[in-house]
Amino acid sequence: PVPGHSQHGVADKHMLIQRFAVALLFALGACETQVQIETMPELTFGHLPTINLNVAEIKFDNRYTPTLKPPNVEHLFPTPLGKVLNQWASDRLRPVGASGVARLIISNAAATETALKKNTSFTGIFTMQQSHRYDLKVEATLEVYDLTGKRRGFAAAVATRSQTMREDVSLNQRERIWFEATEKLIQAFDAEMDKSIRRHLVNWIR
Repeated sequence: PVPGHSQHGVADKHMLIQRFAVALLFALGACETQVQIETMPELTFGHLPTINLNVAEIKFDNRYTPTLKPPNVEHLFPTPLGKVLNQWASDRLRPVGASGVARLIISNAAATETALKKNTSFTGIFTMQQSHRYDLKVEATLEVYDLTGKRRGFAAAVATRSQTMREDVSLNQRERIWFEATEKLIQAFDAEMDKSIRRHLVNWIR
């Protein structure tokens, strides 16, 4: 043994260091703030007047298949665009006839993400910049068929919306921005489809 050097003292020192490390970890864990994920409300359209169609049934046919890979991000949205269109059809279209079918066919319900070029100058470094742009698009056709299965008429609508996002947004803020962009997109689709139905399917409105 080294003169004046106690092995017990070394062991005690190591134990104290270990205890300090454990206490520090607990302290850091206690300081962590639990992030509460905000739940977005359901997008519904029951407050809008119904469009009564002279058909016995209304069907929903979503033919858009998400790619589940960049640049597409619609599968990450709080409420997928296709689901919102389904809700729109359920709330706004009402079958009041004895025969025939109306089918809402969705051909597009996509959202893509594009990284924006940032200002790398001295001023840009100290400025919160718009880092991404999101482009949303929905496209659908409402077709009317008679008893024989023959298509007797159709109405179509397309709506698009672009939304940028700052580089410092939180997860909840991103969800909220996506939700609000979806809401405005479907409002535009509703107005366009309503106008198209009243123009091209006027003989089927009751």
